[in-house]
Amino acid sequence: MTSTLNALSGCEPTSRAVLRSTLTSPFGRKVRMAAEVLGLADAIDIQSADTLDAGDDLRLQNPLGKMPCLLLDDAVLYDSRVILEYLDMLGGGGRLCPTGGLERFVCLTRSCLADGVADAALLIVYEGRFRDESQKSDRWLEHQHGKLARALGDLSDCPPDPTHTDLVSISLACALGYLDWRKPVDWRARWPQLVEWLDAFAASEPAFNNTEPPK
Repeated sequence: MTSTLNALSGCEPTSRAVLRSTLTSPFGRKVRMAAEVLGLADAIDIQSADTLDAGDDLRLQNPLGKMPCLLLDDAVLYDSRVILEYLDMLGGGGRLCPTGGLERFVCLTRSCLADGVADAALLIVYEGRFRDESQKSDRWLEHQHGKLARALGDLSDCPPDPTHTDLVSISLACALGYLDWRKPVDWRARWPQLVEWLDAFAASEPAFNNTEPPK
């Protein structure tokens, strides 16, 4: 057991884990939320990352240059799905995702669907941020909006329990929070059931409001 894992799991601490992420990343927010829910937040330091800066050590820590990644003494973990599984293990296992059976894989699948919402939203935002108007691809944007619409429609039809915090609810809440912040699509007008779900989840889970991105 590494010393960082010892620190996170409540044994004698000798070092702290470091989370490389911005406070605005929906995937970094997933990790921060999970850590708070599991009582591990005080053992993790947050260090901002710049995915566009070639001089940022992020590219050495994760060859893909993506965040979040969690720095331990003897390992670096990425992406957010892996990190949340790791934190859940440290929290005793089974708190964020069932430990076995088909229900585990249903939970993982639904959380991946919610992550796909954030992925598509990020690609829409990046298309507008990094391409000149003449270079933007309407076909590409239409493709991303289609993914958003299908995923949000599916999640609206079968949302997770807003009073139970798990991989699915964390992933969905962070994705919807990112849509509220960047506004690539007017999801609130089109999927009012998800608006109700997010309001109920935010009222039930303090970690959602505690990890809200800075204005």
